[in-house]
Amino acid sequence: MANPWWLLHRIIWCSTLTTLLTIHGMPPPSPVQCNETGCTLYNSYGVWGDRKDCHVPKVIYPTTEEELLLAVANANKNKLKVKVVTKFSHTIPKLACPTQSGNAILLSTEKYNSCVEVDAANLVVTADAGIGLRALIDRVEEAGLSLVAAPYWEGDPLLNAAKVSLGVLGVISKVTLSLEHGFKRSITYNFTDDGDIEDEFMDHAKKHEFADITWYPSRHTAVYRYDDRVPLNTTGDGVNDFIGFQSNSILISKSVRATEKALENARNVNGKCAMAASFVGVKKLNANGLKNNLIFTGYPVVGHQGKMQTSGSCLYSSTTRIDNSCAWDPRINGLFFYESTAIFPAQKFADFIRDVKKLRYIKPDNFCGVDIYNGFLIRFIKASGAFLGQSEDSIVVDFNYYRADEPSTPRLNQDVWEEVEQMAFFKYGAKPHWAKNRNLAFLNVQKKYPNFNKFVAAKRQLDLQNMFSSAWSDEILFGKEAAKEEGCALEGQCICSEDRHCSPDKGYLCQPGLVYKEARVCRGSGRCFANSSATARVTGLSGAAVGYTSAVGGTSRATGFSGATIWSTSVVGTSANGIVTATATATTTANGGNSKVNAIDELGKLVWRIHAFLLLDGVSFRIKTFGSNHTCVREQKNAEANSTWLVKN
Repeated sequence: MANPWWLLHRIIWCSTLTTLLTIHGMPPPSPVQCNETGCTLYNSYGVWGDRKDCHVPKVIYPTTEEELLLAVANANKNKLKVKVVTKFSHTIPKLACPTQSGNAILLSTEKYNSCVEVDAANLVVTADAGIGLRALIDRVEEAGLSLVAAPYWEGDPLLNAAKVSLGVLGVISKVTLSLEHGFKRSITYNFTDDGDIEDEFMDHAKKHEFADITWYPSRHTAVYRYDDRVPLNTTGDGVNDFIGFQSNSILISKSVRATEKALENARNVNGKCAMAASFVGVKKLNANGLKNNLIFTGYPVVGHQGKMQTSGSCLYSSTTRIDNSCAWDPRINGLFFYESTAIFPAQKFADFIRDVKKLRYIKPDNFCGVDIYNGFLIRFIKASGAFLGQSEDSIVVDFNYYRADEPSTPRLNQDVWEEVEQMAFFKYGAKPHWAKNRNLAFLNVQKKYPNFNKFVAAKRQLDLQNMFSSAWSDEILFGKEAAKEEGCALEGQCICSEDRHCSPDKGYLCQPGLVYKEARVCRGSGRCFANSSATARVTGLSGAAVGYTSAVGGTSRATGFSGATIWSTSVVGTSANGIVTATATATTTANGGNSKVNAIDELGKLVWRIHAFLLLDGVSFRIKTFGSNHTCVREQKNAEANSTWLVKN
């Protein structure tokens, strides 16, 4: 493979050039692929959360409301399960997959997209449910009107804007949305220090109608979006062509993925940080894809609402271009990532940020992986009356991060993102975005919605035969936890409670969170004994050393616990702050239980911990040490082990 640093510079230069020009490439593939044996439904990334394909015997493409109604009636008559799928299928959970059996069909709205009726007098627009957001916005703007609220991503199906139904109430055929008289928007991005972000986000939201914040934690950078409506006669014909949604050279997309994959395999945190710094720099240079006309020439960027409110130019490309595509197109082995989206009550969000900063403080470089993508995108949404909507004004946080090619491959700093994820959804009770997120985010989700029972009652009234439900949608909607299998936590299918849920053979064990102690995360081994200034020697009853660890700073005390005594430890050494002396006895069970020694400084901070697991053969020990920045695992046989042997092995 090419040298990743040379490749990285080439990628950055090419990415910068790409943002200066509008490049069109091949459009995304259809999410439904059929052959003589049946059909398979994919999402836009080509892989579902559980990596299992969704097989369906048949797909129907109605073109009118009458054809749609007839298809539903026939399915009801023949007791078939029904799921609706859109043209682009941008959903991460498997909500659109019917139960795995032969008695199911898919209804695709891809060709049900001919009708858009703009009622200028009453300021409303009515459209077929299969109409894409870009086509709808263009028709509205042609009438001199504007659609105010819209997703950032043009690929979202229109039906999701109408009601939070998750496809389990029935099929939406028409949607009516309110409009306003046309207006323009003025946008400026301010890249600045993130020191006060937890204190400033609410003021920012109140001052700017379309405000958001992008937070790059490893760069200590917050990007405040100053975004407000301005009159139609304001000079400017700008476009919001977000960098992440532009068509990219397939070679660049593949190279970015290959570089990140190589850095993951090499456990090269510094390399990922170099990528993050470069990519954030490109976004700053190119205003994140804003263009005053053909290119970005300076702030503010002013343009019509229809060109500024959403983006997704890679979706509308000519099929004749085969050298460019959306960066995540599954046909090209390009970007492959997870997406987590949490929706917080506004009053809890500041404390979440503070906790993330505490986690960052332990080792800021651990956060570089998320900054290679889009950092934390922080948005502000109004309360909704929908039963499964937000009952109060809320803060939405999106973040993307690397996903391995193989489900059994642990990720670099995996524990960090699992702790952030669990911190959001369980410590602070954030609601999961229904169309994003890994399965664990939906655990007990029904308890987070005051009107959940009303939604269930409506479902029983509208769908007596559970025609539109499936095992997949029930798992998400009712917050069920799937059976815990080996490695299930690596892909967010479960929260680990045993080491086997992680990857113990690769050194990833189930551990508590570092800031949110109730979290259970898969934490990998690292270097041992870094920055040691005092030492502890663990000895068995025979006097053979079976462990070694370090203590750093302050007056330490050590404690240990459990079972019958088989080893003890003492700490004697000099730290930067003076002499460290401590003694402790730790115990274990005769059949190989868990014994621990903790060293805690005078401020109450855990300085180090050692676990010794006596294995069933009575000779081997698994030795694991933990300090503020490192863990390690050793499982070797040596009845006369000493500290030198342990360090080498």
